[in-house]
Amino acid sequence: MEKQRKLDLWLVVPTVGLLVFGLMAIFSATHGGGDSSLFYRQLAWGCFGVLAMILVYYNDVRFIKDNAYIFYIVGVVLLVAVLVFGRKIAGQTSWVKIGMFSFQPSEIAKMATILALARFLSDDETDINSIPHLLIALAIPFIPIFLIMLQPDMGTTLTFFPFIGVMIIMAGFDIYLLMLLYFPLILILTGFFNTYFVIALALLFFLALFLQHKKFKIHQLLLIGSGLAAGLFTHRFAAEILKPHQMKRLQTFIDPMSDPRGAGYNALQAKIAISSGGFLGKGFLAGTQTQLRFIPAQWTDFIFCVIAEELGFIGAALLMALYLSLILRLIWAIFSIKNRFVELTLAGFVSLLFIHVVINIGMTVGLIPVIGVPLPFVSYGGSSLVGNMVMVALALSFYRNKRSLGY
Repeated sequence: MEKQRKLDLWLVVPTVGLLVFGLMAIFSATHGGGDSSLFYRQLAWGCFGVLAMILVYYNDVRFIKDNAYIFYIVGVVLLVAVLVFGRKIAGQTSWVKIGMFSFQPSEIAKMATILALARFLSDDETDINSIPHLLIALAIPFIPIFLIMLQPDMGTTLTFFPFIGVMIIMAGFDIYLLMLLYFPLILILTGFFNTYFVIALALLFFLALFLQHKKFKIHQLLLIGSGLAAGLFTHRFAAEILKPHQMKRLQTFIDPMSDPRGAGYNALQAKIAISSGGFLGKGFLAGTQTQLRFIPAQWTDFIFCVIAEELGFIGAALLMALYLSLILRLIWAIFSIKNRFVELTLAGFVSLLFIHVVINIGMTVGLIPVIGVPLPFVSYGGSSLVGNMVMVALALSFYRNKRSLGY
């Protein structure tokens, strides 16, 4: 009988490092006047996550694949349940409370959707370039996307699109066709910001499409024209489409000083906290912006500010190095474990992890509008933490059974 591989420390060490960063930052953010129970809740969720990791790690990988659709159905049912029984927080019905703990079903739905999509795309009968199979592949993620939009939670909704694109490309879908599918969506989203952005992106897409197929095609002109019109329409009626708080976020992203005491307050204070940290930081529990509570709820979406202010450039760089090492190791696993389901699952996880890091840190430093996306393993939130830990456990299990996954 073939000997199984040992624990992959290249996955374990960065994960543990990120968990330590998160617990330290949450402790500091809630120290001396904040809700100190948040630290102990996160610690409890972390312990629960470890138990979940052990369960997943020693589970049969075939069991995960065979029951992927069941996990997906459970995730969809939870999304429906949160619309009926969920708690409304900050204008969003995204949470279900059980006792003293609350969890966010959309975090479970992300993981379940990746598994279900990987299961469908890895089946031998699936031809992603056929219209019926493509429609099924798109329906799998768009059902939870629709339910999450009803909450409404636009931040979580946006995190689905990168892993959808990456996974269907890995399944053999034509990149050119994917560009055609994503093009109108990107222009519509861009329309919320500025008409000049829409026009510039339309020209860039035209150039990309032209270079992709070398020869000019009439459908390219039709697509660009319709996408441009949709983007301009979105910009014209943005105030009617978006909710007031969402519109405020976009306005303050373009000009934070337009509402420095309101919607732009968090973004401005975040920049002050990060820049004041300097190279070595002000020291643990010594950050003025952090300890004086200039940034509301800094243990969630703006937790990067706590790290950058108190640990400085060195701490922020170490945090980024941990993310980079984890992502690179997962990418290595994609190419080293020769199993279609595993490759697609890991590709989905890497895409989801990457987009979360980019959006969270991007909005903290002012490069992306504030849309409420947590920093993986670091931000306060049990459902996000456990979900990410389970995904790492899946990767560890795949590596452990690397030689026996050729089924």
